[in-house]
Amino acid sequence: MANSIPQTERRREGLSKERIVEAAIEILDSTGESGLTFRALAARLATGSGAIYWHVANKDELLAAATDHIVARVMAEMAKSAGPREAVRTIALGVFDAIDVHPWVGAQMQRAPWHTSMLQIFDSIGRQLEALGVPQAAQFDAATALLSYILGVAGQNASNARMHGHDPDRAGVLAKTAAHWAQLDAAEYPFVTKVADQMNDHDDTAQFLAGIDLIMAGIEALT
Repeated sequence: MANSIPQTERRREGLSKERIVEAAIEILDSTGESGLTFRALAARLATGSGAIYWHVANKDELLAAATDHIVARVMAEMAKSAGPREAVRTIALGVFDAIDVHPWVGAQMQRAPWHTSMLQIFDSIGRQLEALGVPQAAQFDAATALLSYILGVAGQNASNARMHGHDPDRAGVLAKTAAHWAQLDAAEYPFVTKVADQMNDHDDTAQFLAGIDLIMAGIEALT
């Protein structure tokens, strides 16, 4: 009697949206958004496109679901934080690392800025600021400043990684940039020439978190 169930129906039953999203993330990580097609997804899952359409209507919905999946991991880590300030740093670093590993996440957030995943991050940051005692009148601006910094720096870092590859010779790239800065006219670029050595030695993650701490220091001054 089991054989009387149509093959397409059995295929749908054996395929979950979670499996589809996980396979989509693998394709996005390896080939980018241009490589994510329902044909490629069907081939990876060894199924037909119709079975995928049963769970996901189109590519936009699939990209949104994949982004939500990645952001959910960040939120899970945030829940382990001891206090609101630590939670903000955990959210910030989680998003920074997620976009570093999955550059398409940053692009998706920029394309759909108030989709579910973005709202989850914004809401979580806002709740931490409220717990810190930030006045209600300042909470929106403070949360927006943090979110803009996080996405801006994370997106730029991911863009740099795509241009130069993931640390093929990071020290060499930084040394070359620092040398260029140091050779500039100090009268025209007094600050740039002065910090050239720091460009040579800096760590992207440490610098990112230093920025978060500077913003948080300003926000906490409001309490």
